[in-house]
Amino acid sequence: MKLSIIIPTREEEKVIGHTVRYLKEALGNETEIIVSDGKSSDKTVDVARACADHVVLYTTDTPHNASIGRNDGAQVAQGEFFCFLDADVRIPDPKSFFARALRHFENPHVAGVCGPQRAEPMVETWADRLSFGLLNLGIRFQNNILKRGEASGKFMLVRADSFCSIRGFREDLVTREDGDFFKRLSRIGKTIYDPSLMVYHGARRAHKIGWIRLWSSWLSNWLVVALFDRPQAKDWTPVR
Repeated sequence: MKLSIIIPTREEEKVIGHTVRYLKEALGNETEIIVSDGKSSDKTVDVARACADHVVLYTTDTPHNASIGRNDGAQVAQGEFFCFLDADVRIPDPKSFFARALRHFENPHVAGVCGPQRAEPMVETWADRLSFGLLNLGIRFQNNILKRGEASGKFMLVRADSFCSIRGFREDLVTREDGDFFKRLSRIGKTIYDPSLMVYHGARRAHKIGWIRLWSSWLSNWLVVALFDRPQAKDWTPVR
């Protein structure tokens, strides 16, 4: 099996079924889809069990986060490549998307690939276009110009052996775990931002708390991790 798609979830009953079924229909049985759940109190697990190839449950009493979910999913993954997506992500034409993304790995020096994100057109605002445009520009500059890995958790594609080499995601990081992961990947191989690999999502957090508060949260967490190598946030409360 070449590709394993790993989706961490918490309270995602409204979107996880559609996301998994859409990917399965487009990609077929050669791709495995793993849902790694962090003690959802809704019907996320039931919905996922009806359509995903594997559902991983978190049973420990300690707090859960996306890093733990992704690492737990990777433990059961059988693919040569691991793709990490969020539960509400939509990929137009997944078959051609992944064919294009996986071609980058024909270069043996490539360890990871990421791309841009946008809010779904039906909900997108001018603030979404501006903010995600700036975010995408920064991630592109980091990877393709500075050669220092950076990514968003909405879409990350990596070699399985590279994932193992850097021991996956740092589970102490509630936020900035995605950027830290790609930064460490870039130390062992090349990371690429491909502008053609666009993914869409509902921009739920930005619309719930507002872009000013979200940018403030992102920047403060980025500074604390960059300066002190520790998380600022203790939990990343789901917005559903």
